[in-house]
Amino acid sequence: MGLLALIWGASFMSFSIVLREIGVFTTVAFRIAGGAIVLWAYILLRGMKLPREPRIWGVFVVLGLINSAIPFTLIAWAQLSISSGLASILNASTAVLGVLVAAIFFADERLTKRKTIGVLLGFFGVSVAIGLSALKNFNLTSLAQMAILVSSLFYALGPAFARRFLKGVPPQVVAAGMTGAATLFVVPIALWVDGIPTFHYTAAAWAAIVHLSVIATALAFLMFYRVLAMAGSGNTTLITLLVAPVAIVLGALVLGEELPLRAFIGFALLAAGLLVLDGRILKRRSSRI
Repeated sequence: MGLLALIWGASFMSFSIVLREIGVFTTVAFRIAGGAIVLWAYILLRGMKLPREPRIWGVFVVLGLINSAIPFTLIAWAQLSISSGLASILNASTAVLGVLVAAIFFADERLTKRKTIGVLLGFFGVSVAIGLSALKNFNLTSLAQMAILVSSLFYALGPAFARRFLKGVPPQVVAAGMTGAATLFVVPIALWVDGIPTFHYTAAAWAAIVHLSVIATALAFLMFYRVLAMAGSGNTTLITLLVAPVAIVLGALVLGEELPLRAFIGFALLAAGLLVLDGRILKRRSSRI
C-alpha cells in the first residue's frame, strides 16, 4: 500500500513535468497506450483466457472511458492551472464519492449514520480546500478544481460499473481490456488535436512518461489487485489518504509548489471523513471504552 501511494502520488508530479512539453491529449495518450501495451503483454505471457462475449468487450469500452480516458484527461487539463498537490487533495474525494455511488446502485451499500457523517466531513474538507473565492470569482483556476472533482466522480463510477457488469472477469483482464479500449479513443483525438508527436523531449519528460504509463498505470493496476486480494477493500481505500501527502511533498521538493493553509486544513477534514467512512478506528475506540 505504501509503494502504491508513492507511485500514484508521484503521478501528479509526472503530469506537471510532461505537460511542460507535451499537450494534454498526447500526455494522456502516452499514459494509456503505454500502460495498455504492458498490460496486454502481461496477459499474453501469462496465457490468461480472454472473454468471448461481445457484451463484455462493450463494457470494457465504457469502463475505459469512465475509469481512465476521461478522468486522466480532466486531471491533466486541470494541472495546467493548479498545483499537483492541490490536485491530489481534491482527487482524494474519490473515496467519498465512491460511497455515494455505491449507495445509489447497490442494496448492500446503503448509507448508514456513520457513512453519512464521513461523507459530510469529506465534502466539507473539499469545500475548504477549494476556498470560497472559487465560488465568488469563477475563473480558470475554479474550472480546473471542478474538473478534478468531476474526474473523481468518474473514478467512483468505474468500480461500481465493473462490479455490476464484469462479475467473474479476472481484474488483470479488466485492466488490460479497459486501457486497450481507451487507447482506441485517446490516440486518434491526440493526433487530431495535438498533431503527430515530435518525440524530441527532455530526459525528465521521458522519465515522467515512463512513470505514468508503465509504473503508474500498468504496474500499479497489477499491484492494486494484488493488494486488494491480500488486504481487502476496506484497507485499500486507505491508499487514498497516503497519495495526497506524497504528491504534496514531491510537488514542494521537486516543483517548488506552495499550497495555501486552507488546502492542508481541507485535507485534514477530508482525511477525517475517510477515517470515519472506514470505521475501524471508531470501533477500536468503542471497544476500549
